[in-house]
Amino acid sequence: MQLQYRILFASFFLFVASEGYSQRVASIDSTKNILLLKEVSAGVILHSQGWGLKFSKGYNKTAFKKRVLSFELVEIKSLKQIRTINPYFPNSRSYFYGKLNSVFLLRASYGIHRLLNRKPYWGGVEVRFVYMGGFSLGIAKPVYLYIFDANSIQRTIEKYNPSKHFYDNIYGRGPFTKGFDKINVYPGLHAKIGLDFDYGSYSTKVKSLEIGAEIDIFPNPIPIMAFNDPNYFFLTFYLNFNFGKRYNK
Repeated sequence: MQLQYRILFASFFLFVASEGYSQRVASIDSTKNILLLKEVSAGVILHSQGWGLKFSKGYNKTAFKKRVLSFELVEIKSLKQIRTINPYFPNSRSYFYGKLNSVFLLRASYGIHRLLNRKPYWGGVEVRFVYMGGFSLGIAKPVYLYIFDANSIQRTIEKYNPSKHFYDNIYGRGPFTKGFDKINVYPGLHAKIGLDFDYGSYSTKVKSLEIGAEIDIFPNPIPIMAFNDPNYFFLTFYLNFNFGKRYNK
């Protein structure tokens, strides 16, 4: 857990330092004083329990307030999962012992980006306060493993069952494509707050880094690991790199 936080914040500070240097040599954009009403962007999310992808559309109500609609697909890993390998089988495949489901969250969000610090005309960083919320859909796909049958001396692909699959008969992880016909879904809600740092040199281009915290809550808990209680909520800290364009047409 601590290692994941250190990686996130180290990436953030290194990123800000490198972009600060590039801003000093950027040319002045002649369109900076023009309010571009619309924007579209896509990005990559790195968070404390995995990673994900994001697509968003924004509308500048004023120069100080932007309305945003976004969609995210993120992976959720258990903080207790540990990769292991069976040393008794040659060429065995690594797997996470006790992992019941691979979990992904599909989020639909609506919210506001409110201006805190306007970018100077010569360049720099514009800072906005982000608060958004919306619907979450938890997607849990069962984990399948290669199991060694001592009686027939063969390997079979089986859905992980903690009552009969143990260290001594698990050969390794099965194909990820196995189990899509047994997916379970969990509807819920989410909310997030953060800061968005727009470091782009030109107002027509979206280049920003968002950092913040997000919580997903589910009335029915999502099971990830055996021998642990299922999760009613997930609290994550994230970095989100966004790239796109702004326009008026």
